[in-house]
Amino acid sequence: MAWATSSRDCLRFISSSVEDTERLGRVIGRALRGGEVIGLYGDLGTGKTTLVRGIAAGLRAAPRLVSSPTFVLIHEYRGRLLLAHADLYRLASPDDVAQTGLSDYLDGTTVTVVEWADHAGAELPNDRLEIRITHRGRETRVLHLSATGPISGALLRKLCLAAGRSRPRSRSRTG
Repeated sequence: MAWATSSRDCLRFISSSVEDTERLGRVIGRALRGGEVIGLYGDLGTGKTTLVRGIAAGLRAAPRLVSSPTFVLIHEYRGRLLLAHADLYRLASPDDVAQTGLSDYLDGTTVTVVEWADHAGAELPNDRLEIRITHRGRETRVLHLSATGPISGALLRKLCLAAGRSRPRSRSRTG
């Protein structure tokens, strides 16, 4: 697991394995306080559901229960906070999002993670943590985390602090 770069507005993470992606999810899950919305963007097979599995573990929900809610659209997982996991892949248009019940979870207390967030149109709140996942090889993924408002900004700052703690410290030699 490697934090590549971080700034006030963005954090970039390089994952070399499924375990790395789940580990990042656990870090995110532990940082959540309730009411956050996370939009996941990326092609099929980039690890969106794997990341959600880690988030669930970080919230002390059962990660083994996490699966892609492609046919149900929204799954709930109970841990120290309620996690709503939506997958909008099969929706034909943003107009269909209103029929999913997603807005019921945007209540200020539920953590809501939306796979294929680009399918949501204007149905997602303006303040959300956006995570864009791209392939960088067979096993390697790059995850770009960015905040779009004050709540997601506070979360990103917590993650930046965690990134700073997890980076290897350089050793200096004194002569």
